[in-house]
Amino acid sequence: MQKLTNHQNIIFLDIETASAADNFGNLDEKLQELWVRKADQLNRNQDYDLEAFYFERAGIYAEFGKIICISVGMLYHDKEGQLNFRVKALTSENEHELLETFIELFSSMDQSKIQLCAHNGKEFDFPYLSRRMLIHQLQLPLYLELSGKKPWEVQHLDTLQMWKFGDWKSYTSLDLLTKVFDIPSPKGDIDGSDVNRVYYEDHDLKRIGHYCNRDVIATVQVFLKMKGLEIIPEEKITEVT
Repeated sequence: MQKLTNHQNIIFLDIETASAADNFGNLDEKLQELWVRKADQLNRNQDYDLEAFYFERAGIYAEFGKIICISVGMLYHDKEGQLNFRVKALTSENEHELLETFIELFSSMDQSKIQLCAHNGKEFDFPYLSRRMLIHQLQLPLYLELSGKKPWEVQHLDTLQMWKFGDWKSYTSLDLLTKVFDIPSPKGDIDGSDVNRVYYEDHDLKRIGHYCNRDVIATVQVFLKMKGLEIIPEEKITEVT
């Protein structure tokens, strides 16, 4: 069994994103033109519903979407020496303020020691956060700044990459990993495909935040399993409001 080290510097996270506008018609004219060009490429110039495709897919891309929730969690030991986990969902309709809140939350930590951990974080969460910060003219915190760093100097952790063991042929969902490791599933009453609708039609950021928290909890449990450790009991997990 491996020993867990440096856990006090690991920030487990997940982001939820939405399309930049509630419908294609409310996009800036130039962005409409650029989205049509991208959508045509994605659909290989086959017929598709432009309005529906925008609402369903634009949030995936940092140039056409925005972050509406960042859930962050950290491991810690209680007085009895048992491992606990605390998770909090940061939500806002103002993306600039949301990103500033995220940066400020960890400003007192040694930035050079922080490690971010997410499922598929290296291909989605980390670059999406970085791109949106730059769009808002925010300085990247050291733990997101990759410029000039050698691959082995980047301290990002990714449970998807850990599971691949160098095999790049397939994608393994977080939901599937929780199943094979016998971890309680993170899935609740919504999934990723529902987020845009819940945000724009139901205006329920709290619901999105809870869903995002569950993914972070699943991520830390998978991480622990891959370290040969026991998962954290539900009673040792705290969702901070």
